[in-house]
Amino acid sequence: MEGIANFARTIDSVNEMIGKVTSWAALGLVLVQFGIVMMNFLYAEGIIAVQESLTYMHSLLFLGAAGYTLLHNGHVRVDIFYSKLNEKKKAYINLMGSLIILFPVLILIGIYAWPFVLQSWSILEGSQETSGLHLVYILKSMILLFVFSTFIQGVSISLHSILVIMGYEHLEEEELVEGV
Repeated sequence: MEGIANFARTIDSVNEMIGKVTSWAALGLVLVQFGIVMMNFLYAEGIIAVQESLTYMHSLLFLGAAGYTLLHNGHVRVDIFYSKLNEKKKAYINLMGSLIILFPVLILIGIYAWPFVLQSWSILEGSQETSGLHLVYILKSMILLFVFSTFIQGVSISLHSILVIMGYEHLEEEELVEGV
């Protein structure tokens, strides 16, 4: 069981790293937006590539950090009964939610996104604007980063839930208070 727990913790650390790297997009987003506002205010000028970069940073921030958000229980949850349940029942709900909802949805997103992203890479799709960023294929790849990071975090949640159900692990204090 220690191997399973270590594997789950490895997944957690991967998403922790992805989250910390993508969180820098928030700072970049603020700084670039401030720069755009200042350029428009001072010079009445805008640079399309810089304005398009906001979309890329938004994508990285929201799609790239989805697994990190799931790791830290940051996604919205309708919590009517969950908070009053004991940790084994919570673990069952987490496991069933992953198996019945999370994994099927992510698999479908991945199946439909894969050809979309591959086609974009095959032509190295760029901006429709001549002076825009010609990296649309990277922007579309963020969908697959979302699927990957969220899927592996779902695996981690499932493994942690199984360990809790079997009595080898306990839910984190944060999960007991807030719900997963």
